[in-house]
Amino acid sequence: MALAPKFAGQAYSAGVSPKNVHTIELYLDYVCPFSAKMFNTLYSSVLPLLPKKYPSKVQFLFRQQIQPWHPSSTLVHEAGAAVLRLSPDKFWPFSAVLFEHQKEYFDVNVVHEARNETYNRLAKLAGSVGVDESKVFGLLEIADKPGEDGSLNTGNQVTDDVKLMVKANRRVGVHVTPTVLFNGIEEGSISSGFTGEQWDEWLEKNIK
Repeated sequence: MALAPKFAGQAYSAGVSPKNVHTIELYLDYVCPFSAKMFNTLYSSVLPLLPKKYPSKVQFLFRQQIQPWHPSSTLVHEAGAAVLRLSPDKFWPFSAVLFEHQKEYFDVNVVHEARNETYNRLAKLAGSVGVDESKVFGLLEIADKPGEDGSLNTGNQVTDDVKLMVKANRRVGVHVTPTVLFNGIEEGSISSGFTGEQWDEWLEKNIK
């Protein structure tokens, strides 16, 4: 869990000094319109301000929140996990382009598509931001034959990563998207409808 800067001394890491930094955790779902609205405002209007106004004072964490009532939610977040594995520095750019194309992964637009076909489209999307498309698909592809032990629920190469994400999110009890935590505590005053100016006002008030 994130620490408020005033409690930074509670952290101990060999050879590393405690960091006096605020943490804003964003629990977002790639097929949630409200998550897209929040992310797009942050990515275009807020994050570019941080190096100038709040250097080394705040970090944003993107917590991938799968919403299982949309079956494609799992698939798109698996693609995010694949990008994290292959090119961590491309995760935020990939998230931006995925939110831009999110409607292409809504229920109506995937219902007649085979799972690996959806993965193939997601791999191409990752390729558009400079991630190796073939490697992304290789991590996502589901085999059509049983595993060596005869198992049929074989998953793919990022299944274990997704399990860890889901476990971590369940531990903090997050349900709706978007949800924002500030230094480990839910911050209900932040809305998906925040404009860039409102984010700036909030940050000025809370990032000391």
